[in-house]
Amino acid sequence: MEASRLLHDMAKPTVAVITGAAAGAGLSLALACDLRVASESSKLTTAFAKVGLSGDYGGTYFLTRLLGAARARELYLTSPVLSGAEAYRIGLVTRVTADHETHAEAEKLARSLADGPRATLGFIKQNLTLAEGGSLQECLDAEAWRHIVSSTTSDHREAAAAFIEKRTPRFTGN
Repeated sequence: MEASRLLHDMAKPTVAVITGAAAGAGLSLALACDLRVASESSKLTTAFAKVGLSGDYGGTYFLTRLLGAARARELYLTSPVLSGAEAYRIGLVTRVTADHETHAEAEKLARSLADGPRATLGFIKQNLTLAEGGSLQECLDAEAWRHIVSSTTSDHREAAAAFIEKRTPRFTGN
């Protein structure tokens, strides 16, 4: 369970790569990640109802927030097996690829995040996590504070310079 919490709460974007099957706790761990890249032929299922278990690793929490209560109930109570393409269609995964491209696409996505303004991405993730349960006022206050802190980073200065110079920014994570 701690793995799910850490994936969700850490101040770094996380990417799950789904090839083959993601069932039960495996699906729950993928749901704890910020982004999910699945192959077209991957198989995703909650699986719990079919094996007489109620669920673990925060799957009910994440699925309800990702897809809404009605869809989460359907997927948990009936445990259908979804292909990667079906999972993408309902918003369960953020990208779907041809089977042979999944790892390369996920690595490309992860690299783009790692090459980005890491401190700022961490702040964005913290803002989004707070939005899941915090009040509007808490979110406004946290966004304002993190926005101000982000504006003092070398990554922000680099992004501003790159914009003016019409070039791609080179972030250092500071």
